[in-house]
Amino acid sequence: MSYHEIRGLVTAVRTACLILTAAASGMRTSELLELRIGCRRPPLTITGGGQRFRLASKVIKGRQFGGEDDEWVVVAEVDQAIALAERLHGGGTGEPVFGAMVFHTSYPRLRNWINGPAGQRLGLTPIPAGPLNLRMLRRTLAQELAQRPGGLLAAKIHLKHVSTATTEGYANRPGGSQALFHAEVQELEEEHHLRLTINAFRQYQAGQLPAGPGARGLIATFTRIDNALRDSAPAEPTVLDTDRRIENLLRAQAASLHVGPANYCWFRDPSKALCLRLAGTTQATRPLIGLCDSARCPQATHHACHRPIWAEQAATFQAFLGNPRVPTGEKTRLRREHDRVQRVLDSLDEATSTAGSTPACPPVPTGEPDICRS
Repeated sequence: MSYHEIRGLVTAVRTACLILTAAASGMRTSELLELRIGCRRPPLTITGGGQRFRLASKVIKGRQFGGEDDEWVVVAEVDQAIALAERLHGGGTGEPVFGAMVFHTSYPRLRNWINGPAGQRLGLTPIPAGPLNLRMLRRTLAQELAQRPGGLLAAKIHLKHVSTATTEGYANRPGGSQALFHAEVQELEEEHHLRLTINAFRQYQAGQLPAGPGARGLIATFTRIDNALRDSAPAEPTVLDTDRRIENLLRAQAASLHVGPANYCWFRDPSKALCLRLAGTTQATRPLIGLCDSARCPQATHHACHRPIWAEQAATFQAFLGNPRVPTGEKTRLRREHDRVQRVLDSLDEATSTAGSTPACPPVPTGEPDICRS
């Protein structure tokens, strides 16, 4: 081989080592250029007899001037490629492994060499035409990692991204972790609502009826489900009144439950929701809890778990009413609010202490529309 052929071969092999390292490690260009001779750390033996290979370099992006020392866990092929590049370099410890290689000029030379007579003589697969840069290799690795279970977080750690959102962009999964988080939250919320509905049904069976404008509809639903459980026993002796069967019967009702600060909202008909009426719309798919007036809304119910909240509110109003510093006009408003809260407490006490009866709608203050019966 001539001198020029040997030099071309060395350049091609060093470029191939650079491409292999970039493609299999995901290191940035600045991090590749910080690889020094002697950067290979001694391999660590892990459980099962395998080995873990590491490279020492610096993270430059987003760091202070000069970068910060860090390590990359790589596969054995990358470790071998760096070892070969160090041998071809011939320099001393601490010198850059890839020197001042410029990828956009060295890669076309490698492609021409492989596609030329030298590469064909060695039986190398031709490289197709098309653009290639180190950033494309990094993104390809991110996509491969992100497609595996738990891969998004693994890619974020390995690529040393500051935020998972950056990794999602690399992996063509914008909003991936957020969407997964929201899906998990929704699943837990549905399970929680089902438990609350089952608890309300158990209280109904024990004679503790719900109160509030929506109590009639909820009691009718619970009565129908209770009758279905009883009717199934004689006809199907093998069907037991288990929690699983109750869950199946109550799941549709639980899907309409929205938890308010002092009530349950069974949002089944938007046209009857008082909060939507006050907002001037009936097209929403969820109630406006911030506008909820559970003492008047025909889809709201109060249960025993809500009584402490209403009792505390009544005590607060009572304290203000007994304060001589509160103006007379303000006391008039507070007295109306106190009476409203007290009516809720009275209806709760009556419902929870009366078994087998359906509570009536709470009395409507003078001048207010009777939405419960509308």
